[in-house]
This record gives sequence, structure tokens and C-alpha cells, in this order.
Amino acid sequence: MITARSIEEVREAVAGARIHGATIGFVPTMGFLHEGHLSLIDVARDCGATFIVVSIFVNPRQFGPSEDFSRYPRNEARDGEMLESRRVDVLFLPSVETMYPPGSQTTVSVAGVAKPLEGERRPGHFDGVATVVLKLFDIVQADVAAFGRKDAQQCAVIERMVRDLDIPMHLAFGETIREHDGLAMSSRNSYLSPQGRQTAPELHRALRAGEEAITHGIHDAGEIEKLMRRFVTAEVDYLAVVDPETFERPRDFNRELLLAGAIRIGRTRLIDNVRVPLTAQR
Repeated sequence: MITARSIEEVREAVAGARIHGATIGFVPTMGFLHEGHLSLIDVARDCGATFIVVSIFVNPRQFGPSEDFSRYPRNEARDGEMLESRRVDVLFLPSVETMYPPGSQTTVSVAGVAKPLEGERRPGHFDGVATVVLKLFDIVQADVAAFGRKDAQQCAVIERMVRDLDIPMHLAFGETIREHDGLAMSSRNSYLSPQGRQTAPELHRALRAGEEAITHGIHDAGEIEKLMRRFVTAEVDYLAVVDPETFERPRDFNRELLLAGAIRIGRTRLIDNVRVPLTAQR
């Protein structure tokens, strides 16, 4: 595995692989890796990638002033060992200065889908996501990029950006990888106290209760959201029934739906979602 810290090193490695006919797969991460991240390497390979690039970059532009940028978990050595064991070809570890040289002024802003839920509660977050992802896409020039569905709204924002800007890349989305009790794997789970870890699966249980209500014929979004709240003792940021393309409340229930939620346990904010396909609805 090549460990690259400069843009030039990444581009040189990718160009060399292309000469030999490789299909380039890309998995962008913020590190402190877990099985959810590693599963995306398999997703990229399943889409035909034969040369895998993984980036680790804790992006300051997607953190708000009161958020956890400085304490976000980092373990570069451990992450490198995990990626090497999964036969990753290039690990890209850029610095903040590499990604945002002095004088950088350009920001990518996606309208519409980026505004509700996470966009409303974390102003500027998706501008930071879209900007860094577009920069990484330009650096790696991959054929396929893989993202996890746990960050469902982020996936929708990136998909919108790729369509709108005619980026010649296939996007692949991996399913959420969960702990034995349903908690979605997340680097932020490491913040949880033992008591908080016991509370955390409430979010998934609430979303599953909402899914069950829909499959049993309840088609009132407000009632479903009230029902989901009954399953959570932690502080609820939101529990919402949304259209998975717009992240607004759906006009009707004759479509695939997404149940999305965010809760706070102490200083830790967790997100999760459950898709409800039209075929599962009564």
C-alpha cells in the first residue's frame, strides 16, 4: 500500500494503475475506521474496481463552531494497518493545508436536498461536504466512489452534485453496518460512556417502530413521528418521515420513504435511518 500525503503522489499512483488497465475505486473517509468503512472497499470492488484509493481527512469545513472537530477520534497507524489488511492500493492522508491552501475561497453549495434536517441544524455542513468531496473527486479521478447509506442525506447531496455537475463517475452506496443490538457503526460511538452505549440503540428501535407502523398501514407522517419519539429517552434532535430524494416530508405514501433520526446522548450526536420500500407498505 502506498501512503500518499500530496496530491501529486496520488495522481501519479492512479495514472500508473490506469496504464495497466486498472479500474479506479475510491472510498473517502474521516478515519478512525470501523467495519462500516471497510465494507465500502468491497462495494467498490463489487462495482469492478481493481485499484482502490482510500482517503482519510477530517474536514474542518463540515464542522460547526461548537462541534467536535478538535476531539474527533483519530488513529492513523491503526487505520493504515486495517486498510493494508484489506489490500488497499493507496492511502491518501492530506493535511488541511494540502486540501485548502492559503487563499482558497471557492465553496460548493448544493441547494434543495441539502437544506432540510441536517442542513437546517448544521448550517454550512453540506457546503463543507460538497466542497471537499468535489476536490477529492478531482484529485483521485476515480471510476467509482463508494459511500455508506448511514449518512443518507450526505449520499443524496453528493448524488445531486454529481448529476448537476456532470461528473463522470459511478456512485455506489453500501448498506449501514450495525452492531449486534442495531446501533449503526460510527466513529462517534467511541465517545459514548457505558451508560450512553446502552441508550444509543434507542434510535434504531424508534426507526424500526416507524417502519412497522407504515407497513401496517399508518400513513400519517405526524403520527408516525410521534410514535417514534416514544421509543427514545435521549434528547431528540429530529425523527422524521421524508422523501429520500428531497428529504422533505412526502406528499403521499405512494413512494419509497425514509425514516431519519438524530439524537444526542450527552455531547455525542448520533444519526441513523431506515428505508421503507413501496413494496413493504400496505
